[in-house]
Amino acid sequence: MFTPEFLQPKFAAALPYDRYVATGKPHEQENWRAFRARVGLTPAQQQLVAGFSRKINALCVSGTWCGDCVQQCPMFDAIARGNPERIDVRFVDRDEYPDLADGIRICSGQRVPVLLLLNEDFDFVAFAGDRPLSRYRALAGKMLGAACPLPGGPVPADEIAATLADWLNEFERVALLLRLSGKLRQRHQD
Repeated sequence: MFTPEFLQPKFAAALPYDRYVATGKPHEQENWRAFRARVGLTPAQQQLVAGFSRKINALCVSGTWCGDCVQQCPMFDAIARGNPERIDVRFVDRDEYPDLADGIRICSGQRVPVLLLLNEDFDFVAFAGDRPLSRYRALAGKMLGAACPLPGGPVPADEIAATLADWLNEFERVALLLRLSGKLRQRHQD
């Protein structure tokens, strides 16, 4: 299912971050903009991302209505802006692509956000979602205790930093996988 012939047209139809956010309702757009303003790479993270040498095409299956997407997709945008020549992140609404959503179920559910990481030829490399480990740890700490947080509640800065670091680790893992790929090393003669 995750062939270039299946994925490339979906990627071509997908939207860059700002255009995707603009498809949401006004209050959703504001939530995305407000959270994006809280996300930024540290100088060390910026240097790491700037050093990626292979093209990563990232297709994010999301929903502008989704709280987890509001709190994670801006991180993908921050990472992509750290090296726009090598990282291209595009977004699709899960409900508009049922064939894609059905193929990336997690624990039998259509969860979002899910990030499909592809090489320069749109070969499938990896997928990750719906939350990295630090996000699950934070949610477990809040939701498995005596009280649960209200939806849309504030996210502490340390939780944002930890989640961003987890997502950046996934991008770095893929960047290294692509850098060490025999096929790509032969093609780029490096």
